[in-house]
Amino acid sequence: MTRILVVDDDPQILRALRINLRAREYDVDVAADGTGALHAAAAHPPDLVVLDLGLPDMDGADVIRGLRGWTTVPIIVLSGRAEGTDKVAALDAGADDYVTKPFGLDELLARIRAVTRRAQPATADAVIALGRYTIDLGDHTITPEQRLTPTEWQLLEQLLRNPGKLITQRHLLKEVWGPQYGTETNYLRQYMARLRRKLENDPTRPRHLLTEPGMGYRYQP
Repeated sequence: MTRILVVDDDPQILRALRINLRAREYDVDVAADGTGALHAAAAHPPDLVVLDLGLPDMDGADVIRGLRGWTTVPIIVLSGRAEGTDKVAALDAGADDYVTKPFGLDELLARIRAVTRRAQPATADAVIALGRYTIDLGDHTITPEQRLTPTEWQLLEQLLRNPGKLITQRHLLKEVWGPQYGTETNYLRQYMARLRRKLENDPTRPRHLLTEPGMGYRYQP
């Protein structure tokens, strides 16, 4: 049974999520602050964490960093902070996804299912369908044939190996161009436009290679 740790200082949200997640056969632990969350995670390691950023004793981003010191468990941030800078900070700290309050339960459940699937180790020879194309990440081939530059392959692979996950601009720049890059977002815009022209049926209305304005990019299967 999948164990989920829910961290929020709102008792109504804790109660509602505990009831609804248990009804769907998840094992649920709850914590009302960051210290309790870190202790609960250490005592009973979760398979997934749903975390509010606005906790009474510490910022949720510090909880993320604390968890990331010893675990790669998926983390979904659930917060009333709608600003892009807060989302980026949480994602850069190590969160896997972000849901803004108020939220629909169906949306949260869909995100939980998605990050749980992504937690399975990716294989080096992954074969992925993107629209009408079949992409072999091991052989670096595309069927029907479509040629990509080495940089386009690196960028595409970062996205395809994390289906559904929002990947920040800073992370993509550092992984593809190097650690000295972090603000050259024009590189990403240019290369994402090229990938869409090559792989999307309608590059002006992409269905799979999506932009999250001000934050990053996402591959949507």
